[in-house]
Amino acid sequence: MEHHSPLLRKFITLGRVTAEQLKLKQAEAQSTAELICLCSGMTSQELAEQCLDLFRVPMFDLSDFDVEQLPKELIKEKLIRQHHLLPLVKKGRKLYIATSDPTDYGAFENFEFSTGLQCEVVVVDYKLLEQKIDQLFDATGGLSMSEDDFKEFSGMDVEETQQQQDTNDEKDKDDAPIIVYINKILMDAIKKGASDLHFEPYEHKYRIRFRIDGMLHEMASPPTSLATRLSARIKVMSRLDIAEKRKPQDGRIKLKISDRKSIDFRVSTLPTLWGEKIVMRILDSSSAMLGIDVLGYEPEQKALYMDALAQPQGMILVTGPTGSGKTVSLYTGLNILNKPERNISTAEDPVEINLEGINQVQINPKAEMTFANALKAFLRQDPDVVMVGEIRDLETAEISIKAAQTGHLVMSTLHTNSAPETLTRLLNMGVPAYNVASSISLIIAQRLARRLCPKCKTPETLPEEELNRQGFIKAGISEVTLYKANGCEHCTEGYKGRVGVYEVVKITPEIAQVIMEGGNSIQIAEMAVKAGFANLRISGLKKAAAGVTSLAEINRVTSY
Repeated sequence: MEHHSPLLRKFITLGRVTAEQLKLKQAEAQSTAELICLCSGMTSQELAEQCLDLFRVPMFDLSDFDVEQLPKELIKEKLIRQHHLLPLVKKGRKLYIATSDPTDYGAFENFEFSTGLQCEVVVVDYKLLEQKIDQLFDATGGLSMSEDDFKEFSGMDVEETQQQQDTNDEKDKDDAPIIVYINKILMDAIKKGASDLHFEPYEHKYRIRFRIDGMLHEMASPPTSLATRLSARIKVMSRLDIAEKRKPQDGRIKLKISDRKSIDFRVSTLPTLWGEKIVMRILDSSSAMLGIDVLGYEPEQKALYMDALAQPQGMILVTGPTGSGKTVSLYTGLNILNKPERNISTAEDPVEINLEGINQVQINPKAEMTFANALKAFLRQDPDVVMVGEIRDLETAEISIKAAQTGHLVMSTLHTNSAPETLTRLLNMGVPAYNVASSISLIIAQRLARRLCPKCKTPETLPEEELNRQGFIKAGISEVTLYKANGCEHCTEGYKGRVGVYEVVKITPEIAQVIMEGGNSIQIAEMAVKAGFANLRISGLKKAAAGVTSLAEINRVTSY
């Protein structure tokens, strides 16, 4: 308990939260107040009222407060984001600051030291505080990009700027507009729930796009003359060579967004006709802590996955295209298996999610650290569970299968479209049919579909002939209540978040027999349906019938 803040300790003492709850929910919260609400079930308003009673600190309603009234000379983004505070009003030598944690005395002292003013604290609803901070520092809405905005930066040499700045940008260079702009873009992407950021130069245009819930949306269009400076800044943050513009490069950025949460960005540069295109993938380790219940598995599919994870040996394969959530599915399973009595090792390219208790190896072909070599080394290290990022060749496939046959649980991915195609892909690689039939225990094929926004989705009526044509009747779904996307201020084009659509196939003796007899993917698929395993289409139709997503979205991610 000594490591908890005074506010957390107070609520532990009162019995409103437990240390075990805090440990489970810590990765999901960006502030102490949010962590308490997640654990206790209180609303953000109720927590603010509790703080008023417990600590006798004045309470303030931020709902109608205009951020334009804030004292502009005291607005320092790094300080506000770091301590989750907002300076409201300056009166003489006194500064009134809004906080959701009235016991964060270190933060108040930092503010006093930075401003030279005496701070008076008012407690506010943490959700309203987050909204006001986002509104104040909204990248794409609150910062217009024109040539005039960058005059003070235009005379500086890019390479000289690079030497003055560290990756973490700790020297208060927030007055440089390029740095401010990139920081705002990154924070805005995190807040909007983006998975990827695209920085794209063209002859007469430069655009920045976010991939939100699987779809790309244009968010900003800075002047083309700033293209080289924007790419140089991102390369500096990623510790890449800014002088090298002819070859692709890969790097990484670690961004600390609160005292207890940081987010990694995987950065890839690509030389194009009009400059370097940069794509940044947001890697959030907390996604592995979501738990299997929120991923979207049907009850019988979840039972199959849990049963396979409980086996001492065998191979679990997760398949699907890039960006279909394979890594999260694998790490959700690894997180379930991550116990002190198990030795778990993973070989990945790249390591996307950091998880304590798991030995993670970064693949590096230049140093002869290939998937196959890493796997050979794992088998000499007394493993219980082995995860191979991807089976790309026959050697990796053969070693993985041997490991699965000799008392180890092996998990891996393949790039195929369905579970039956995964089996034929291994056969085409050159793996003998008897090895495939005897070693693989479970195959999960998956896609990610956008969830309908619960606030604005509207019912959709289709004639029975169309329902039949779409496959509902054939799938045994008779009662259908469909919804379509509408769009409101709470979502993006009628969708908010994503849900997995899965095909989970256990290798039964009957399916194994088809494999042994050299059956093709169509024959294997027919046998899987006979065994009662729903394919991707059927699973998707169930999601649409349950109102989780729309039929249009299921048609986008699955085939008839």
